[in-house]
Parts: sequence; C-alpha cells; structure tokens
Amino acid sequence: MSETMDWVEASARRAKGKRPDYFDEPALDRLYSTVFALVAEVSALRDRQDTIERLLDEKGTLRREDIEGYMPDRAASDERGLSTRAYINRIMRGFQQAVEAMEADDPPIPEIVEKLSRE
Repeated sequence: MSETMDWVEASARRAKGKRPDYFDEPALDRLYSTVFALVAEVSALRDRQDTIERLLDEKGTLRREDIEGYMPDRAASDERGLSTRAYINRIMRGFQQAVEAMEADDPPIPEIVEKLSRE
C-alpha cells in the first residue's frame, strides 16, 4: 500500500536545532521569514499561471491533468528563469541597496545635509 504525504502535517513540523538569527529584533526575523515564504508562494503561482497561459495558447482548453502534467520545454524554462530572476531582483533590491550603501565610501545623506547646512 502506498502512503501519501500529509503536507499540512509536514509543514507544521519544527526544524531541528536553533533558527538562525539575522537581526537584533526577533520579530524582524519572523517577519522576513514570513515575507520570503510568501515570495516563494507567489513565484509558484507565477509558474502555474505561465503553465495555464501556455496550455491555453496551445490547446484552447484546460484540464487539471494537463496543468499538473505540464513540463516546460527549453524555451519556456529559459523564459521562466529570466522572469524569476527579475522578480527576485525586484524583491531584493532594497537589501541590495542597503549593502551597496554600507560598502560605499560616500557618507550617508543625513551627514551630507548636516554638513551643507553648517556652511
């Protein structure tokens, strides 16, 4: 007899070990964890939507089996990869800008404004 996985139960299991801390405030770690879980869900929905659109273009109709069994060809995979990278880049841009600001030799804008206001 084949057993089926209970995904709801599996998703509720706790990971072994301590969760990594990235920020001084634990609520921020939880918030970002939630946001990135949502990002992953939206990404999966974007792929599913792409599947539906491609099947409609190809066949004009849909069946759930067609959607579940769809395997993108090389061109579709490449398009999805580019789209996903662009999506992730848009989401991560704020983080990237913060890293770039930390790496830059330029003083922060408030310091520049204060200096200019004294002159």
